[in-house]
Amino acid sequence: MRTVKQVSDLTGISVRALHYYDEIGLLKPSEITETGYRLYNDEALKTLQQILFFKELDIPLKEIKDIMSSPYFDKMQALENQKKLLILKSKRLNGLIDLINKTLKGEGTMDFREFDMSEYYNVLEEFKTQHEDKVIKTYGSIDKYNEFIEKCKLKEDEIAKTAIKQYGSIKRYAKAVKNNLNNSATSSLAEQYDEFKKDCIEDKNTKLKELFKKLTSDLSKDTSSMEIQEIAEEIVSTAKKDYEVFNGERGEDCWFYMVQIYLVLPEWAELVDKKYGNGASKFIGEALKKSSGTKLPKLEELYKKLVSDLSRDPHSKEVQEITHDIANEIKKQNEAFKVDVGENYLGYVADLYLSNDTCIKGVDGKYEKGASEFIGKALKFYSENNKW
Repeated sequence: MRTVKQVSDLTGISVRALHYYDEIGLLKPSEITETGYRLYNDEALKTLQQILFFKELDIPLKEIKDIMSSPYFDKMQALENQKKLLILKSKRLNGLIDLINKTLKGEGTMDFREFDMSEYYNVLEEFKTQHEDKVIKTYGSIDKYNEFIEKCKLKEDEIAKTAIKQYGSIKRYAKAVKNNLNNSATSSLAEQYDEFKKDCIEDKNTKLKELFKKLTSDLSKDTSSMEIQEIAEEIVSTAKKDYEVFNGERGEDCWFYMVQIYLVLPEWAELVDKKYGNGASKFIGEALKKSSGTKLPKLEELYKKLVSDLSRDPHSKEVQEITHDIANEIKKQNEAFKVDVGENYLGYVADLYLSNDTCIKGVDGKYEKGASEFIGKALKFYSENNKW
């Protein structure tokens, strides 16, 4: 057993700090003598060592306490994770020193590889530790979530560049990721979408089961025909009546994007086609999209208006007024779902429209060739000249 003074001498942690750790319940002494002296055994020292590892990764004391007191906390696994992150941090610090030396010699370039991403990985690891049930539900298993983290590490140059562009720093990005992962509003929305999709695949809603079976009985029919549209109208009406996600404040928008899932999400299309036949998902999506009950969201209407005439100057007052409305609508959506997208989100989105091949192909295919570049230029000009 060691006294608090001996522990302080051994570890370099001040006596005052050890007293504070005791007060907040982070590290309790193994024993307190009759005269009030705190004593620490080897197990307590091991715990202190783990606390110091977490501190080295810049994790606040309150969060360290939450992590270590979690019933899912695994000491050996935590050490493995800490080891990986500390090695990563060491490499990055060495990289930053090299980058500073190059800059001092006039050789410096815009290189995002050396920025410390450990705080971002801490958030991902912490979420796994504290919300194992959510991780399994979202990713299928802890192993698949770990694979996701490893893939992030392979793309961390790109992630760092995006984070700095969109949020201004890795620290702000990590904070936003933590907020968004723990966001009850978006989690609830995702769960409500999942409920509807599960009910459709497993035929838990009797009315919808009959309607979808009737709708897909002949996939060669015209989705615009009166016969098909009558069934589609019933499906839309039933979904909005039976599922809260489609009748709330943003219910109309949520329904529109659910219909889009039938048309653009490969994983969902595969399940629907397996149930009703090849091409069924696209057939259902087109039939529901044409239904009068499926309303075009305001944001979609604004984008449609923006690209209605690509011969216009994207910097013109007319175009920038529409862009202003788009920016406001995006902001309202993010506020409604309590999503932190960063102060330069519009600039980040503009770059996607201008340089991301997948985005360009999708947007040009949706509207017409050149639409993605036009939207990108309009958004970029707006973001550079307006505070969002």
